[in-house]
Amino acid sequence: MSKIEIDAVTAEFFGAFDNRGGKPADVARIRRLVLPSGVIVMTGPDFTVYTVDEFIEPRRQLLSDGRLTEFSEWETSERTEIAGDIASRVSEYRKSGILKGEPYEGGGTKTLQFVRTPEGWRIAALAWYDRP
Repeated sequence: MSKIEIDAVTAEFFGAFDNRGGKPADVARIRRLVLPSGVIVMTGPDFTVYTVDEFIEPRRQLLSDGRLTEFSEWETSERTEIAGDIASRVSEYRKSGILKGEPYEGGGTKTLQFVRTPEGWRIAALAWYDRP
């Protein structure tokens, strides 16, 4: 059952950025999926460590102000290890949309650390690497 729950939380996380068909992206749901003091890290040349709110706000703006439309990202493969009330998942993913009027595609790797809370599985930490 734990793997099914972790799969669902992961799918909901990826789905938070979806604004295809003119529907608004629901990035606020990330507050439900990630622990309040969770850490989110972007690697690469723009290495940045975010709090949950620092991560949400610029993405909410980007996905709602018309710069990035028809956007979605999805997991293409994963490896999940569960040990009691902790779990680790490595996700390969793809993404696509229209960025400033031009087709946009990409992909990369996310690593998610989960903990089982009284409310169910939540993300404690997330880091990602976008492939050029």
